[in-house]
Amino acid sequence: MFRTRDIFVISLLIVVAVLHSYGFGLDISQADRPLLHLFVDAVVVLVSFVGVGYLTWENHHKRKEIEALHTQLHHSHTRISDLHKKLQQASSNYIEVIHEQLQAWELSPTEKQVALLLLKGLSFEEIAAIRATKEKTVRQQAIAIYRKSGLNGRHEFAAWFFEDFLD
Repeated sequence: MFRTRDIFVISLLIVVAVLHSYGFGLDISQADRPLLHLFVDAVVVLVSFVGVGYLTWENHHKRKEIEALHTQLHHSHTRISDLHKKLQQASSNYIEVIHEQLQAWELSPTEKQVALLLLKGLSFEEIAAIRATKEKTVRQQAIAIYRKSGLNGRHEFAAWFFEDFLD
């Protein structure tokens, strides 16, 4: 589809080409016109028509490029949407696995909450603020989590859940 600006420029060039063609025709009919004048008029007419043709071709070419990019964008959106759905499904499945493991370690409900917040990477201070408790309480719950899981600290605890992703 032609844009208004493109239509204006092409129309302007067509008008210039037609007017110069008319003037060129009048000049040819008069024998007293210098050859250089006729040559310049012929070049102006030719350049005007070539310009119209080029702008029309360029506009068509750009429209095809835009359509191709639009198609690529649509395919990319579809792929991203599909990947997002797969990621959500994997996340949902992985959350279930985490909860099953926390249950297998026989963590209390508050320990499970703290464990999930630890896996999200929150500090003891941040966890205490979220749970409206003292940081010392969160530290004690974390120690109980590590003891029940048989793991030695926050890094080993997190690595236990994420290690399979690195293989």
